[in-house]
Amino acid sequence: MKKILLLLFVSITMGCSKDPETFMIHLEGYWEIDEVTLSDGSKRDYRFNNTIDYIEVSDSLTGTRRKLKPNLLGKYETSKSMESFHIKLENDSLNIYYKTPYANWKETVLNATENELLIINNTNKDMYLYRRYEPLDLD
Repeated sequence: MKKILLLLFVSITMGCSKDPETFMIHLEGYWEIDEVTLSDGSKRDYRFNNTIDYIEVSDSLTGTRRKLKPNLLGKYETSKSMESFHIKLENDSLNIYYKTPYANWKETVLNATENELLIINNTNKDMYLYRRYEPLDLD
């Protein structure tokens, strides 16, 4: 039953969404995971993230994704690992194809706005809801 509800949600989300080409302008930037909906329908909320994702997209529809750790000084510590990707508009969907020395996978952008990013991993069917990262203001 949970799988049916998940598929229904994805279908409605994709059916009611805007032109996926418009999602591209919102991809770049700093994102933190807000919630993950697993393929079995269960959800995991992320109240605190010690890492964020930085997504950078070039004009050639290629880009990189990197994990960063924000610190209290407003700077970021980065790991040496970086995932390269390329973007394709296919079958009315915006797909991101990742390739690393260890794996290849595809994600589909279900929605992207200035403050929210919803992606489904096509391998495990988990959905990731990201919120635009806002640095802590200590003033």
